[in-house]
Amino acid sequence: MSFLRRQIVTAALTANAIRPVPGFRFGIPAFFAGWLAGELAPHLLAVTAADAAAHVGRRRRDTVGLALAAGSAVGLGFLIDQSRRVQTTAEDALTEALGADYLDQLETRPTPADLATPWRQLVNPFRVRSVAVTVERDIAYAPEHGKRGLLDVYHPASGVPADAPVLLQVHGGGWSIGNKDQQGIPLMQHLAAKGWVCVAINYRLSPRDAFPAHVIDVKRAIAWIRDHIADYGGDPSYVAITGGSAGGHLAALAALTAGDRTLQPGFENADTSVQVAVPHYGVYDVAGSTGLRSAQQMRDGFLGPRILQRRWADDPEAFEAASPILRITEDAPDFFVLHGSLDTLVAVDQARLFVEKLRRTSKRSVVYAELPGAQHAFDVFPSIRSAHIVRAIDRYLHWHWNLYRREHAEP
Repeated sequence: MSFLRRQIVTAALTANAIRPVPGFRFGIPAFFAGWLAGELAPHLLAVTAADAAAHVGRRRRDTVGLALAAGSAVGLGFLIDQSRRVQTTAEDALTEALGADYLDQLETRPTPADLATPWRQLVNPFRVRSVAVTVERDIAYAPEHGKRGLLDVYHPASGVPADAPVLLQVHGGGWSIGNKDQQGIPLMQHLAAKGWVCVAINYRLSPRDAFPAHVIDVKRAIAWIRDHIADYGGDPSYVAITGGSAGGHLAALAALTAGDRTLQPGFENADTSVQVAVPHYGVYDVAGSTGLRSAQQMRDGFLGPRILQRRWADDPEAFEAASPILRITEDAPDFFVLHGSLDTLVAVDQARLFVEKLRRTSKRSVVYAELPGAQHAFDVFPSIRSAHIVRAIDRYLHWHWNLYRREHAEP
């Protein structure tokens, strides 16, 4: 590929990351192009600069290509700065919802180094293993489902402190693809290194299994945690749940339907409650009840025929039962909702309306961080943005864990 063509591609990727191509039809390609360019902006900037520097040394220079490279460099610099500002966005969201003194509830307040961008760790964004964390893999929680009924447990390599808090990670993938070791790794590695026990699960997928098999499995995993996590050092009384995209939907739905016997066949009396939920870029309106055109298009073009495997017109109650926004009650647990402002797969309006109803109805705290310039799946691998988000979730969950312990301390 010629220098000019390389710069055309880079400029197109950069432009789409800054302002994604709109429309339901272009949502998926716009996501992939914008996601990679946005989260890997420092790496793409380095490659572009090196390519342009090598070209300048040639006798015949392509001025159009060099101009495009310069424009891309400016755009990528903007994306990098935008990602760095997520630290302030997330902290402002926590302070607004929890109060300016929430940091006083932590064991130690974050230092400037804790809040800074960890540039050295981001050189290789796909290196996510940590020597401080041990992973016990392929533990069966629903053995009748084979591979889809397995989970992994992350815990500190140096040993688990007594009654460690527990995080359940639910992967995304459009309820159709995905695996327990592909998402949520930066957050689980970070928290496990700080003493948490983290559980990542597989669950049944469509089209082989229609909804609600997916959320039934999530609830089955919660029941497994209640019964078995003490064997791994976790506190079975405290479970936080998180996940992105389809995993965000399942995490939110599970958090809002504790004890729903229709979603717990064969384990109707199990405790499937969670203490806090942290869904990322989730789908909250399966039924299209908000009137959002994007939600209705997803319902009729994808969720109905592939996931629920029925038509909304024939069974609207099934879609309503699958919608977290319609399952909110005053007893909802605490929530920390995160969504990117430029998400082309799940419109940010879904998160805004979900949070609005949570705040209007729930008796518990609701934190909402809308990340400027962020696409879908912004936290899958280490990046500037995901590093700041992981640390913000760390502060939030430790605040919540400390508050929970005080509220439930024996007199």
